[in-house]
Amino acid sequence: MSSVNGPLKGVRILDLTHVWAGPMATRILSDLGAEVVKVERALGRGPSVAAIEPIAGWIGGEPGTEPWNNNAAFVKLARNAQSISLDLKHQQGREIFLQLVAVADVVIENFSARAMPAMDLSYDVLSAHNSRLIYITMPGYGTSGPYRDWVAFGPTVEPMTGLSQMLGYSQQEPRNSAMALMDPIGGTTAVTALLTALREREQTARGCYVELSLHECGVTFNGPWLIEQQLGEELGPQGNGHPEMAPHGMYRCRSRDLNDDADWLAVACQDQRAWEGLVTLLGNELDPEWDFAERVARVAAIDAALEDWSLGLDKDAAAEALQQVGVAAGAVATAPDMLAESQAQAREFFVPYERFATPIPGNPIHMSGLSHTDWTPCPPLGAHSQSVLQQWLSMSPQQTEQLLDANIIAERPPD
Repeated sequence: MSSVNGPLKGVRILDLTHVWAGPMATRILSDLGAEVVKVERALGRGPSVAAIEPIAGWIGGEPGTEPWNNNAAFVKLARNAQSISLDLKHQQGREIFLQLVAVADVVIENFSARAMPAMDLSYDVLSAHNSRLIYITMPGYGTSGPYRDWVAFGPTVEPMTGLSQMLGYSQQEPRNSAMALMDPIGGTTAVTALLTALREREQTARGCYVELSLHECGVTFNGPWLIEQQLGEELGPQGNGHPEMAPHGMYRCRSRDLNDDADWLAVACQDQRAWEGLVTLLGNELDPEWDFAERVARVAAIDAALEDWSLGLDKDAAAEALQQVGVAAGAVATAPDMLAESQAQAREFFVPYERFATPIPGNPIHMSGLSHTDWTPCPPLGAHSQSVLQQWLSMSPQQTEQLLDANIIAERPPD
């Protein structure tokens, strides 16, 4: 049973996910109290060779003596989980997995569309062992259609969703966020899908098959430009501009470190009242009566005046001054800025309980009964290989020791 309290306490999840999209979903679910058991291969956490740098580097900055446990991206997304290292390609390992399925509530994976069927572990097979099972699969392009077997990664899926249409500074050089936005979009969508499926199961007493694709999840996040394009509008990248706000963009500020380039400030003059407030700061022969069209026509001069002003202040002071006169503004944050930010510290958003006191983002959901005080760190590989089988399947310590000796389960990678 999970030590985390929350509305999902008592929900058992077998987690076969990897990389970002799936693990993001299961981390949120574990924060809400679900008991998440990560089913891992003995070499399933990425590099076990210290010379190979994982995505996002190492917790503590070094691979250490157990690099398989120090993959920073994995650690960030696996809090509150338990880890069982189980060989699904071994007949006895597969049989044990099916026994776990029989007492689970959820199986979630984000493999390619063909991976689970190839192991004879499709929904039809699993649901035959548990009619209440909710099965969630989230391949890049879904389980049908001509793209079903395509290799999918966030930075290549994103441009296919239309989300990149308005990014960049010209039509000649299409841009994407380069941040694999499809993964967190897909992960949070999977959370809502599971909550819906659990609610439905309360009414039907039966599980269901839930399929979503990273591609379609991204398409649903398109903004109004999709409709405008269909209505015949000519749209394209606007850099840091905005079709309904002016001035709008990023402006240089005085650097707090004399050895660095200028810091940056984000400004969105959202309406006429905000413009009037901005003029009180800038002066410089700007007219508070200029409407949106007049500001667009003079945007180069306004941008120059705004940056002349912002260069005299550091980014935090500039943002505070703009907010005081009703202008939407904020300092452009680097990773160190985010950790030191007074807002994040006041709300205790980053939780430094992982190894090396590494700050990890918390949960943005605030509600009664949820607290990070009962969270647990990312487990070492296979740390619960025996205890999960003893608790879920009532195996004896002697039985699990035999499985460990036979390499059906593992508590560390093979030598």
